[in-house]
Amino acid sequence: MTDDYQTILVDLGVITEITLNRPEVHNAMNELMIKELTNAFNSASKYADTRLIILKGNGKSFCAGADLNYMKNIANFGFDENYNDGKKLALLFKSIYECKVPTLAMIHGAAFGGANGLLAACDIVIADENTTFSFSEVKLGIGPATISPFIIRRIGEYNARELLLTGKRFKGNEAQKTGLVNWSLPAEELKTRLNEFIKEFMTAAPDAVKYTKQIISDITNEISINSEVDYTAKCIAELRGKKEGQEGMSAFLEKRKPDWVVN
Repeated sequence: MTDDYQTILVDLGVITEITLNRPEVHNAMNELMIKELTNAFNSASKYADTRLIILKGNGKSFCAGADLNYMKNIANFGFDENYNDGKKLALLFKSIYECKVPTLAMIHGAAFGGANGLLAACDIVIADENTTFSFSEVKLGIGPATISPFIIRRIGEYNARELLLTGKRFKGNEAQKTGLVNWSLPAEELKTRLNEFIKEFMTAAPDAVKYTKQIISDITNEISINSEVDYTAKCIAELRGKKEGQEGMSAFLEKRKPDWVVN
């Protein structure tokens, strides 16, 4: 652990692991976990050596959504308190979505409500095929407000309409079909697939990966179609001139591994 966290575990390194650690309540989120996760992702994003962040949960479930005691408290909030609380949750998802390094979520057991905001904000999601998913907010008389921007980006409008409006439960294979997860696999294959991704990231130039994440974000959220030609031309010109670009092209021509490869 790198900080005195109470609800999560954080292991900073080339591969940084952030682990939800309230297994006795299926890693349900409370106010403290929201705060600690936000801090952990912001810190890991700035940690120079990190090439990949893995988000996972201890115990039987990835995350069961909101903690029951937390829900009891917010049920008594007024508008301003609910607004401030909702903003903290939205900023958590935003901190994951905007994290400068690649993020990969490992999902098992259950992913209910806000748990889907955590995974949807990640770049890559690998799930046990037996995981149960649900956007359960409508069953509680509320709505999936703070997670919705990230869910709709990931699965599109009409998949979102079906899953968010019904609140139905579904398994990993359906989650993969909608795009909510990238891979739905038998439990015994999860580690192998994770290692395959780790290997790919360890052979990709770290600064180029960060730059590419920014390109994807800018094209998706900021740049109009009329500006894309100029923007992308500038991006490739900058990337080719950077140290990694020069090293990568030299290594290719010299038939050797570039210096950022971790064996």
